[in-house]
Amino acid sequence: MSALFNTLSGLFEEGHSRKVDGLLTDSAFAQAERQTPAAVLIAITERERPGVLLTQRPNDMRDHPGQVAFPGGKVDAGEDAVTAALREAEEELALPRSEVSLIGTTDLYQTGTGFDITPVVGVVPPDLPLEPSPSEVAAWFEAPLDLLLDADSWTANEVFWRGRTRRYLEMDYEGFRIWGVTAAIIMNLSKRIDASRLR
Repeated sequence: MSALFNTLSGLFEEGHSRKVDGLLTDSAFAQAERQTPAAVLIAITERERPGVLLTQRPNDMRDHPGQVAFPGGKVDAGEDAVTAALREAEEELALPRSEVSLIGTTDLYQTGTGFDITPVVGVVPPDLPLEPSPSEVAAWFEAPLDLLLDADSWTANEVFWRGRTRRYLEMDYEGFRIWGVTAAIIMNLSKRIDASRLR
């Protein structure tokens, strides 16, 4: 395995071996009696300055239209979170699952719109010939991992939603607005991986 994979795996294991306070969740806003299992792939690119693959959803999608997201979706019957995340990344970006070196699953994120999301972390080669599926991906881009994991990169905001104040994070990266669930999952990961030790 690569040096990046080994470093990330060590930091990931270390970060998940201890209790972490203050993980973000939207569980207070969840209205469904039973949340739908879902999974996303946090694909980290093997570069001198590693990046993270992100997509922008088409504006006509039913769930979270136009938002920046990780490749991912619902867990189908008979799948686990890892299988679902790899399948979705292949469907959305033609990212071959054979190219993903898996590190592990991180903290479950409960959304206010009915999903229990398991983030799956893996390392992928740089510059793969990705081909976005037009029905699921309007655009895709790569943002630096160290930037995303730096709490100072994010702006905290509030909105009144479903009868209470919802706090959320956001960042503008080269014209893409990263916020909401995606931002919260990244912030939770930053509590598990010490970005300063990636350098």
